Amino acid sequence: MRLNTQKRVVQKSKAVVLFGPTAVGKTGMTETLFSRSAEIINADSVQVYRGLDIGSAKPDEHLRKLIRHHLIDIRDPWEQYTAGDFVRDAESLIPEIIERGKVPLVTGGTGYYIKQLVYGPSSAPPSDNAVREAVKAEIEEKGSAWAWEYLAEVDPVSAERINPNDVYRVSRAIEVYRISGRALSSYPVSASPRTDIDFILICLVRDKSELDKRIAMRVDQMFDMGLYDEIKRLFRSGASRDWPGMHAIGYQEFLDAAETGEASVRTIKEDIIRASMQYAKRQMTFFRSFATCRFFHPDDLDGLSDYLAFNGIGIDGFRT
Repeated sequence: MRLNTQKRVVQKSKAVVLFGPTAVGKTGMTETLFSRSAEIINADSVQVYRGLDIGSAKPDEHLRKLIRHHLIDIRDPWEQYTAGDFVRDAESLIPEIIERGKVPLVTGGTGYYIKQLVYGPSSAPPSDNAVREAVKAEIEEKGSAWAWEYLAEVDPVSAERINPNDVYRVSRAIEVYRISGRALSSYPVSASPRTDIDFILICLVRDKSELDKRIAMRVDQMFDMGLYDEIKRLFRSGASRDWPGMHAIGYQEFLDAAETGEASVRTIKEDIIRASMQYAKRQMTFFRSFATCRFFHPDDLDGLSDYLAFNGIGIDGFRT
C-alpha cells in the first residue's frame, strides 16, 4: 500500500480589520461593501455601553438589522470593559462567524483594542487592587488634569497616546508605574502579528482638512439628533466621572461643564469638536504603527475590493 506522505495544509482563520480615525467613514464603507457577507465585531470602546448611543455614533437600527453586530450594548456605563475583555470576546466570536459562512469584520476606532487582538497583549504587570485604589483616591483628590500631567512626566509616550479625559487608562498607566517603577510604554507588545489568525488590516484615511470638516459636521449632527437630551438622561441616572463609559469625548465635556457651571451648549460643542480633531490625530499616529496595514481613501471602493480579493476575501463572502 502506498502511503500519502504529503503534509496537510491547515488553512488559518481569516478576519478583516477595518479601522480609522473618528468620522472617517467606516460605517458607510461597511454598509457598501459588507452588508451581505459579514458580521461585525465592534472595536469601539464606548459603543459597548448601553445608553451611550448618540455620543458614541452607534450604528443605527437600519444597519444593525442589515448586518449582525456583536459587542454593542453589552455593559452598563458604570461597568468596566477592558482591552483584555475585548480580545477574549473577539477570539470567541471569530470562529463562530466563520462557521456561519460569514466574514468576521472587526471595525472601530479604539486602537489599543485592535492592537492587542492582532499582536497580543503587552507584558505589563497585572493590576494590583491596593495600588489601583490608592491611585484612584489620589486622582479623586487632585483631579484628572493632575493625573494626566503626572503621567506625562513619568511616561510621556503613554500620555501622548491616551486622551487626558480617559481617566481609566491614565490611572492604569500610573498604576503600572507605581507597581514596577517602569513606564507602561516600556512593556513591549509583539512586533509581529499573531500566527493563528490571518488578519487583513485596512485603515481608512482622509486629508486633515477633509476629516476636520467631517468631524465638525458629525458633532453638529449629534446635537441635532438629541445628544443634549441623552446627556440629561444619563445625569438623571447618576452619571459621574467614576463611570468608565463617561470618559469618552462627547460625554466628558458635559461633565466638565456641569462641574464649573460656566460652559454654554455652544461652548461644549466647540470643545467636543476640538477634542475630536485632536483625538483623530492621535489615532492616525497609532494606526501607522501597524506594520501590515494598508491605507485606503473611503471613496476607493474598487481598490479596497481588489485588495480584499487578493487576500482571499470577497465582498460576497470568503473566496476559495
